[in-house]
Amino acid sequence: MKSLLMSISFLLFTVCSFAQEKPLPFDERGKLIYYEIVASNETPKDSLMSRALAFLKADSKKFKVSAIKGDTLVEATGKMLISKSALGMARPMGAVYFNFYTEVKAGKYRFWLTDFVFVSYMRDRYGNFVPETTIGIPLEREQGKLRVAEWVGYQKITAREAKAIADQFKTALATRIYTLQAKKPKNTISTKSW
Repeated sequence: MKSLLMSISFLLFTVCSFAQEKPLPFDERGKLIYYEIVASNETPKDSLMSRALAFLKADSKKFKVSAIKGDTLVEATGKMLISKSALGMARPMGAVYFNFYTEVKAGKYRFWLTDFVFVSYMRDRYGNFVPETTIGIPLEREQGKLRVAEWVGYQKITAREAKAIADQFKTALATRIYTLQAKKPKNTISTKSW
């Protein structure tokens, strides 16, 4: 009996220790950041830039390109939803807005996600989840004792989602070339000629 309890407790300890996620580090400004440099010797610089732009323009719900500086730097804003799931049902708790930067050089590129701002959601009178306010709270801001556990959860989910975006971006720049879908022409009816 003791060996069974000991083995169960050891199993729970190992599962809990592997389930911990790496938090986002701080940059020199004191903001949370996800930063990565990737070497890409076989892909030319202009191809990397076009793939990065195609990746950002392909998912217009998540990213919006704000500026292209020269032929090396792309700035975009993004949004990720944070949802809470229980018993198979998920409800959005809020959205995290962030800035996405990518810079391309010959043989390598770097990208970073920073300026994470959390906007909480609430249910309106029609049952839809809408933002509570238009003013967001930076994720690096310290919270009070009552909300600190919830805030750490938001930071962990943001770190996990930032890692997922980074993995998608790296695979897109390594292999895929996105093709933008052509917009369908609007069906207009002419009432002048009949």
